Amino acid sequence: MIALLFGVMYFMMIRPQQKRRREAESMQSNLGPGDEVVTIGGLYGTVTGVEDDTVLLEVAPGVQTRYARPAIARVVTRAELPSEPVTEDAETAKD
Repeated sequence: MIALLFGVMYFMMIRPQQKRRREAESMQSNLGPGDEVVTIGGLYGTVTGVEDDTVLLEVAPGVQTRYARPAIARVVTRAELPSEPVTEDAETAKD
């Protein structure tokens, strides 16, 4: 009976917590310049720089603040990846 109780506790509490932690770590490690984020304090900003364990956010034009990566709660919008310029060679290769 105790083992069953432990099993239920594991699947109801511990496992979902680990999944949320992994997702948050993944999101924080994939931050890049141009991403719009929200901090755990509710501050909205745009990522302008990323270092090992800190993120530089622009919260107003010309105002930049530095935060620890774990202080980023979520990404509002991801920065667009620059698309590769289309050259004439690439266009003729498609035909």
